Amino acid sequence: MRLFYGVQGTGNGHITRARVMAKELQAAGIDVTFQFTGRPAANYFEMEVFNGYQVGNGLTFATENGQVSYLKTALAVKPITFIKEVKNLNLSSFDLIVSDFEPVTAWAAKLQKKRLLGIGHQYAFRHKIPKAGSDPIAAQVMKYFAPVTHGVGLHWHHFGQPILPPIIEIQEVPKQINKNKIIVYLPFENTPAIIALLAPFKNYEFHIYTPNVVRSEFDHIVCKPLSREGFKKDFMDCAGMISNAGFELASEALQLGKKILAKPLHMQMEQISNAAALQQLGYGHTMYDLSPEQIDRWLHKSHAVRITYPNVAKLLVDWIVKGMPAMTPDYIEAIWNDVEMLQIEQ
Repeated sequence: MRLFYGVQGTGNGHITRARVMAKELQAAGIDVTFQFTGRPAANYFEMEVFNGYQVGNGLTFATENGQVSYLKTALAVKPITFIKEVKNLNLSSFDLIVSDFEPVTAWAAKLQKKRLLGIGHQYAFRHKIPKAGSDPIAAQVMKYFAPVTHGVGLHWHHFGQPILPPIIEIQEVPKQINKNKIIVYLPFENTPAIIALLAPFKNYEFHIYTPNVVRSEFDHIVCKPLSREGFKKDFMDCAGMISNAGFELASEALQLGKKILAKPLHMQMEQISNAAALQQLGYGHTMYDLSPEQIDRWLHKSHAVRITYPNVAKLLVDWIVKGMPAMTPDYIEAIWNDVEMLQIEQ
């Protein structure tokens, strides 16, 4: 089987999910070609698992001071370039096309009438799940940005809908944690402002991962460049994380039992909905602005949730190999029956 797999590269969550899928696809002997769009080619890092991947421009969202800017997004769009990329992407030799909310792949497959499968968190929004922050523009973006014939949605809970658990790398839970160590990942915020925000909390150790590294004058705050391996190492023994409300990172935090404080991007329906779901499920805490009072209250909380998810990537690859039969309610229920949740005190 030859498979073409398009991945939205604007944030790191889609790429993290694709890394897990890549390993399982390769283990199953599937010939897969990956394409990433949404950021400059030089800004991708630690991509060895994808074996000669392709890069395109695609479409992306512009942000400013912690919120999506529709104006800057519109100004950054290059419609002629996008149309050329869609028309020039020849998918004739592939048996199946997969899109993780990647628009060039999705539209090319649609125009070429290829079998097209969507795998990702965004496709869960086709169902009745917690939703917040929607507006007419956001609804149209979710529907037409990367349209697929069949979408497999992923979420932290099934909400009584035909969706699957997150695709995450299965890791052993750390035996020891540093109760004062906090990971900070707020790539769409102003880094000096984040440092100033955290400066008063001298009893804690903050590790800020950011695309815009600046020098910290505080001993308890260290600013680090984006690095998958470096982040994983710090993440293992931290007590919790302060981050935007991206789906994949929160999924990893839940798997490892880290407490979560999520600050969703303003005017970004997916992240606002994720924050609402975390709050509704009791899986994490949220703040909608950079609030020292809310950070202070959260830092003093010791409660966290640990969730054991099955290897959804392997289940999906096996399902693809079998010809993608209908996912019956019994099939989906059996997968969720393997999910275990534990309330913990750090």
